[in-house]
Amino acid sequence: MENWEQFAQWIPLLVPIVLLQWGLMIFALVDLARRERTRGPKWAWALAIICVNFIGPIVYLIVGREE
Repeated sequence: MENWEQFAQWIPLLVPIVLLQWGLMIFALVDLARRERTRGPKWAWALAIICVNFIGPIVYLIVGREE
């Protein structure tokens, strides 16, 4: 029970981080799907966005989009 109590005190801190990560990932995936051209293959960007937590979507939004 002590482990659960320790985990329970972290939940309020983890929820906003998880929501931010999911929101960023969904935004980046929708942007990727709507874009006609990207710098590099779309499948590689999709893997980076999904597999590389916070950094993948941010790198895609900064580097991967072709204006």
